[in-house]
Amino acid sequence: MILAAITGSIGCGKTTLAAQARSLGYAVFDVDGWVRRLYFDRFFLQILEKHFKGTVKDGTADKRLLRQIVFTDPKKRKLLESLIHPFLLETLKKTIRRNAYRNEVCFIDVALLFEMGWDKYVDFIIVVDVPYEVQKQRVMARDKVSAEDFENINKVQLNNEHKKQLADAVIETDCSQNLLRVRLAELIRDLEAS
Repeated sequence: MILAAITGSIGCGKTTLAAQARSLGYAVFDVDGWVRRLYFDRFFLQILEKHFKGTVKDGTADKRLLRQIVFTDPKKRKLLESLIHPFLLETLKKTIRRNAYRNEVCFIDVALLFEMGWDKYVDFIIVVDVPYEVQKQRVMARDKVSAEDFENINKVQLNNEHKKQLADAVIETDCSQNLLRVRLAELIRDLEAS
């Protein structure tokens, strides 16, 4: 198995590129999906409520409130990461073990690849990128957040310019879906030939 990471800052097109990989028939492991499942785990919700009072109501996490807390208090953000990241790492390792036999390219859609130190677990790194204003407008429209909220989210991630320097490939996603698909297919063809 060749494990290729799709990463980049919020709003740069990770999910879009991952969807293109799926449409080409490749397995994509979605780290955000792993996190969403965690938020349905009763045991995790109990731990969350213990450390972040008032963020769990009727068995559901108030992610908007939680986001406000962690993006304004770096210590709280680190605490939340310390609760989530070990689960994610264990899930990644299980995923790699279960799929090691595959003789093909598999993708992992992961926003915080470098921040979590996961670059050491992958064989190839694709960083998605768009102009900053496009990124900002995408996030504000998609997540219904203010420009200030976008800035708070964006500043806790490693700068995309730095990520691009660490990448094996950079794919611009501010283009048509057809062109994006062609770019990805060419990259996969080169990966499979290597």
